[in-house]
Amino acid sequence: MRRAVVSIGSTMAEGCGRGSNADTLRFFQMSFGSTTELLHHLITSLDLEFLDAQEFAALDAELEVIRRKLARLMAKIRRDRGSN
Repeated sequence: MRRAVVSIGSTMAEGCGRGSNADTLRFFQMSFGSTTELLHHLITSLDLEFLDAQEFAALDAELEVIRRKLARLMAKIRRDRGSN
């Protein structure tokens, strides 16, 4: 779970250092994949009773905020790329 969390931000940072919107978008998509991986780990932790339902709900809500922001950012990059 820690690796997936770190991967979200570090992959985004790497994407920001790329030379084109297409490259940046590709890295942001990989970062979004890491959010999905983290969600899987949270669900598994709930199933294995490492988290209770309240802990899961709080973490899932925080992750959903990140996923929505990242999705909006990717949509903006796609729009900007299309207007060139």
